[in-house]
Amino acid sequence: MIKVSRTLFLFLFSFVFILSNRFVEAENIKAEEPRMAALQKAYFAGGCFWCMEGPFEQTEGVTGVDSGYVNSKVPNPIYEQVSEGNTGAYEAIEVVYDPAKVDFEDLLNVYWTTIDPTQTDGQFADRGPQYLTAIFYQTEDEKKIAEESRKVLDESRIFKKPVTVPVVSFQNWARAEEYHQDYYKKNAAHYNSYSLGSGRKSFLDKTWNKKAYCPLRRITPERLKEKLAAAWPIKE
Repeated sequence: MIKVSRTLFLFLFSFVFILSNRFVEAENIKAEEPRMAALQKAYFAGGCFWCMEGPFEQTEGVTGVDSGYVNSKVPNPIYEQVSEGNTGAYEAIEVVYDPAKVDFEDLLNVYWTTIDPTQTDGQFADRGPQYLTAIFYQTEDEKKIAEESRKVLDESRIFKKPVTVPVVSFQNWARAEEYHQDYYKKNAAHYNSYSLGSGRKSFLDKTWNKKAYCPLRRITPERLKEKLAAAWPIKE
């Protein structure tokens, strides 16, 4: 009887333990759902996508960064197709972020420190349509913020040439092959050699003095409100 009782006790204890763990897991998932639903995505093209992931992954409030292809005219393009320059796709990154911790303007100020915004035929040694820069907007607010941020950067005279990065409507996204993801981590030696050899690293270090965030004045809500009102006047 003692052995049976002990076995039964262990069974009941294990059952209750497993049940309580599953309840806790379910509650954690439930609590996480609103936060996950609040996450937003932003898309930026800045030449080779290997060079774009690191700065954003190190930004507080960013929960994930993937390399991929934006606005392809070919469904589910692969790297070889995009490299030919005939798909209309940009090499780009998808940035998943928590707007309660970092906003779209903050992401733009990170973006500016990763590219040469005056180059019109690609980025650094990489030339071709797939290497062009672009800020992709999904809402009219994002469009206006991007345009205003670009204007602020241009007026800062940090660059001798005009800032020419286009603000483009986002159409579609395809995640790149797995070997491209976090390339700068998985193939650090080759990545560092490429970044240095392309001229990218020296240009960015010299321009931003190794800053990870563009030190521009903030776009004030009042100024942005004026811009939005001018774009969409209220009809009486």
